[in-house]
Amino acid sequence: MLELSNKRILLGVTGGIAAYKSAELVRRLREAGTEVRVVMTTGATQFITPLTLQALSGQPVRTELFDTQAEAAMGHIELARWADAVLIAPASANSLARLAQGLADDLLSAVCLASRAPLLVAPAMNQAMWDHPATRENLTALRARGVQICGPGTGSQACGETGPGRMSEPHEIVTALGRLFETGALAGLHVLITAGPTREAIDPVRYISNRSSGKMGYAIAAAAAEAGARVTLVSGPVALSSPPRVDSIPVETAEEMHAAVMARVAGCDVFVAAAAVADYRPLVSAAHKLKKLTPGLQLDLQRTPDILAAVAAARPAPFTLGFAAETERLAENARGKRMSKSLDMIAANLVNVPGQGFDADDNALTLYWEGGECELPRQNKQQLARELIKHIAARFQAKRQSTPSGALDLHAEDSA
Repeated sequence: MLELSNKRILLGVTGGIAAYKSAELVRRLREAGTEVRVVMTTGATQFITPLTLQALSGQPVRTELFDTQAEAAMGHIELARWADAVLIAPASANSLARLAQGLADDLLSAVCLASRAPLLVAPAMNQAMWDHPATRENLTALRARGVQICGPGTGSQACGETGPGRMSEPHEIVTALGRLFETGALAGLHVLITAGPTREAIDPVRYISNRSSGKMGYAIAAAAAEAGARVTLVSGPVALSSPPRVDSIPVETAEEMHAAVMARVAGCDVFVAAAAVADYRPLVSAAHKLKKLTPGLQLDLQRTPDILAAVAAARPAPFTLGFAAETERLAENARGKRMSKSLDMIAANLVNVPGQGFDADDNALTLYWEGGECELPRQNKQQLARELIKHIAARFQAKRQSTPSGALDLHAEDSA
């Protein structure tokens, strides 16, 4: 289940005898490489203890909306932002009704209402409850909102009756959950991405760099792979593991990144320049460590290669997305960069907002392209990357359809 590797799954457990299967579900989710946090309704705690799921998940189990300590930091909003996907298993008839009505008077329903992450429910209930028109109407409403339904199965039930309503088995639910991340939006395309900072040596000890962690670029690489693309990631020095199904090329300097990109750009369809490439490097890098022998030190700097300009000048050029990390006049600066660089799209973000941008887990982006723009509100970078990939795929297809020859002359730089 490579689709689930490193994903953050919020598991909601509601009241029903099938809650005992949640223990096996947590185990299987962790085996698939996910981090699991569990929210239980009051009814669920009557069938299985929070301690059991806490021991299996390795995380505290939340049960109360008005948990004074957690809610002091808006805990339900934090959970909603944290999750890459929300899974409710078992999902009782009552929980489906609450979701359909948009209620938010317990922790699980509040998190679901506040989360932009995909939602999968695995219903479990008596066969008569499953067949009731009210349940059918609730399911229709949920499907219309994009909620995915797994099951239920048919068979003998705890009440002694036989029919539809049995919760799907844990391995079936894990498989269905993995499919949430398989969009196919970039299937058959080669996506080339840069990420992280570069380091420009002053001497063997010191260097010029920036605060980029690479988290945004790595999240984009993972999202592109989930969307079916063949992904090449050219990365500066970061403390991150390469995403699954991604070909990673480590580099250190802007010169090395430029060389790695230009060696591969001819074969790519989409180029995303998410790296924060140093604009300047020392004219001379000292062979030995510079000593503190004078009260001041002057460095002569020279421009580094403009990777974006080089890619944009290629013919045919790939569809190119740029990044604009700004501290002021976001729209003005981003639009100006898009025009001057001849970009197909630019993703702009403010890096001086606490809790988002450089070296943070959250970010917010504004996308600009010829004749359009779109706000992607603050969320964790994994979710944000998936939203970004949807827009890249849509703009790529729009450009492809508007180019009669089929040869795209399509065209990115500094993100957190």
